[in-house]
Amino acid sequence: MSGPAGPRGGNRRRKNQGSDLPQLELRYLAIGKVTRAHGLRGEIAVAVLTEFPDRFAETEWVYLGNEFEAEAYQLEGYRWNKRNILLKLSGVADRTQAEQLRGQLVQVPVEEAMPLPEGSYYMYQLLGLQVITTEGETLGPIVNILETGANDVYVVDRQGKELLLPAIADVVQSVDLAKRQMIIRIMDGLI
Repeated sequence: MSGPAGPRGGNRRRKNQGSDLPQLELRYLAIGKVTRAHGLRGEIAVAVLTEFPDRFAETEWVYLGNEFEAEAYQLEGYRWNKRNILLKLSGVADRTQAEQLRGQLVQVPVEEAMPLPEGSYYMYQLLGLQVITTEGETLGPIVNILETGANDVYVVDRQGKELLLPAIADVVQSVDLAKRQMIIRIMDGLI
């Protein structure tokens, strides 16, 4: 879970290096990562990165590559093997072809993201939101999200300085994706 913002859902994050740089539009969400070839018939072992592992039963196509560019593969079959899932992809017929996919992200289009409960968001939806205090002060955009043991931490670019905000209900008051804003309450010692 990403604090009050919701689950990771298998998406990948990237640090926004400044608002003056052109930003690529996120096209895919990672649901797994190829760890190795499995067997001789082209299966790949995939570490599951989604909180919705049952989605493999409904998925017809997966995309291997990065979050902006990927190649489509029809999913011919899947099965669980210990903590990994084994995938059989069309066009991957042997171990040599499967081994060439090692390290690639297994993804689905952003449009196929699993619906989340009210008040939960995918991390990619939060990146770039303007953080504004309940008093109306604009602090800056969220440029990264750090995963910690207790809760996630939003990294806000405050005019070149990093401001770390815990993703907890006491701090995050509201998120408005349409307005691209997150309203926060400043706790003592936060800034």
